[in-house]
Amino acid sequence: MSADGARRALRGLGALAAVGVAGVAYAHVETKLFTLRDATVPVLPPGSRDLRVLHVSDLHLVPTQRRKIEWVRSLAELEPDLVVDTGDNLAHVDALGPLLDALAPLLALPGAFVLGSNDYFAPVPKNPARYLLPDARLPFTSQARLLPAAEMAGAMRDAGWVDLTNRRDVLDVGGVRLDLVGVDDPHLDRDVFPAPASQAPAAPPEGGVLRLGVTHAPYRRVLDQMHDDDAELVLAGHTHGGQLCVPGFGALVTNCDIDRKRAKGLHGWPGPRPDAAGGEDSTWLHVSAGAGTSPYAPVRFACRPEATLLTLTSR
Repeated sequence: MSADGARRALRGLGALAAVGVAGVAYAHVETKLFTLRDATVPVLPPGSRDLRVLHVSDLHLVPTQRRKIEWVRSLAELEPDLVVDTGDNLAHVDALGPLLDALAPLLALPGAFVLGSNDYFAPVPKNPARYLLPDARLPFTSQARLLPAAEMAGAMRDAGWVDLTNRRDVLDVGGVRLDLVGVDDPHLDRDVFPAPASQAPAAPPEGGVLRLGVTHAPYRRVLDQMHDDDAELVLAGHTHGGQLCVPGFGALVTNCDIDRKRAKGLHGWPGPRPDAAGGEDSTWLHVSAGAGTSPYAPVRFACRPEATLLTLTSR
């Protein structure tokens, strides 16, 4: 190679390195660009008034993240009728106090929750290449420190939120009876789908009844169970929306067995639903891209941290 050719090659490598550094720097900045999404779901019985459901997920909070804490607190200003938290709230053994500070205004509202793997076990360093595996599980019990999951769940229950860890419950929200069903985290194989209620349901209220399913990780087996259980809407998190996305292509992986196209947002299960092109018998599915990351991978690209305000309206 001539001297001029060598210089051109070095300039090209330098430019490529600069683009890479800039991309990583932006991906770190994007983790702080908190965004509120909104979606409308025509799922309530005819004649029902609208209900507003705030879906929060995957905060992965560490004590020093004051900006995230203040943003989560500000979500109470939306005055939702119901808050649903789909897990992975913690990312540090000392994060419980800051988490309860972040959630305090929301805990004053009606709510329901399930737990995720990073409510039980602290994240651990790992090879970044594992991110590209379709379902990159780690043996949490042997590698990670325990997090105060029981204390967190107890505080949420004490505030009046419904614990849906492998159980059913009922809430009356805005005149609509919510028949709730939830499971523990499928990513850890802790899900045990609860048996149907043993007693006959009470007469439906004037606003009607909505069956709502809640899970942390949207594994196909759980979505199938909820669909078969006549859930009309399922809320899930876990995927981080892919976390590192390619504009025009979307998520690279989902970290579970759901397809990439349903890594975040509103869809139908098992078939398409929002575009009315089919899947009329499908369950509505909302997957949150979540608001955090592992502290060992503090980057997001083309996938801003989020919470979603779902407006449930009549069919």
